[in-house]
Parts: sequence; C-alpha cells; structure tokens
Amino acid sequence: MTDQTQSWAERTVPVPPDMHPPASDPGYDDDPTRLNFQRGRASVAPRASRHHDNHDHEIAPHEPTGTGWPDSPPPPPAVPFGVQLRRGREWGVLGLIFSFVCWGIWAISDGGSFLGAFLTYVVTLVVAVGLFALARLVGRLVLERQLHRVRRSARGSYLIVGAFLIAVGIAYLSQTGWVVDVWGWIKANFY
Repeated sequence: MTDQTQSWAERTVPVPPDMHPPASDPGYDDDPTRLNFQRGRASVAPRASRHHDNHDHEIAPHEPTGTGWPDSPPPPPAVPFGVQLRRGREWGVLGLIFSFVCWGIWAISDGGSFLGAFLTYVVTLVVAVGLFALARLVGRLVLERQLHRVRRSARGSYLIVGAFLIAVGIAYLSQTGWVVDVWGWIKANFY
C-alpha cells in the first residue's frame, strides 16, 4: 500500500492487514476520506450480583438514598412534649384570665352561694382541660400519623381552649343583670 491509498486512520494508527474487513462486507467503505472503523465487540464489565425473589424475578440490591428530595435539608428533630406545651400557652392563659374575671363579676353580682358559683367555675375548667386533651389527641392523629408532620407547639390546642374560655366568660357576663343593662344603654346611644 502506498501513502496515497491509505486512509487517514491507517496512516496515524497502524492496523494489521488481518484486521481489515473483507471487501465483500456490505458495511465496508472503500472511501479513503472516511475513517476506517473496525468491527468488534466492546469489553463489558461483569454485572453486580443480583438477588432473585421466589418467582425468579431479578431484584436490584438496596442502595440507601436518604430521605426527601435531593439536596433537601434533613427532617427537623422531634420537639419534646414539655417544650410543645410551653409554646402557645399565652392563648390559653388569656382565655383563662378573661373567663375568671367574667366569672368573678357574675359571682359577686349574683349574690347567691359562693360555693355553688365556685363549683360552676371548676366544672368549666375541667371541661376546658378535657377540650385541650381532645384537641391534642386529634392533632396527634391527624398531623403526626396521617400527615407525618412534626408538631412543634400546642398553639392550636391552646387557641381552641382560649376561644372556649372567652365564650364562657361572655356567657357569664350575659347572665349578669347590670352588665346587660350597660350593654343595652351603649347600644341604644352609640349604635
């Protein structure tokens, strides 16, 4: 072979004569301007060991990938129960103070048995504690178990109890005669 009949690849990389495909091969191209690629097989690395289930289906080995989306921050740690109860308690305390003041106005204005009025308020507080426990239970079932969220505070439960105690305080005031008269006078003169 002369330099003029050799292709570019043959000139740069010496190819032994037995590596050339036969001229009768339909994929062989005699064009000297094209690269002379060699047919053959690529070497393949051995497969990783795979597991099979009972039905002889191939199962890929488990590769831990972490949790969440790629590059997402790790899930926040669980908040201790005592810390949860401290967060949001101002709403419950606000409702407690309001209901206590309204109860005191009602108990003093009623003029009846102070022990009966006291027991009425104690029953109201027991109902409020039960409502708080119910709100926490519903929050645990819905937020933690169904939605898989971490609760950081008891703010929702305290808001529910605070709203209940404010409603109880308004009910005490609506049973006090002089408060109802003052409210009626304000509505008649200013509204």
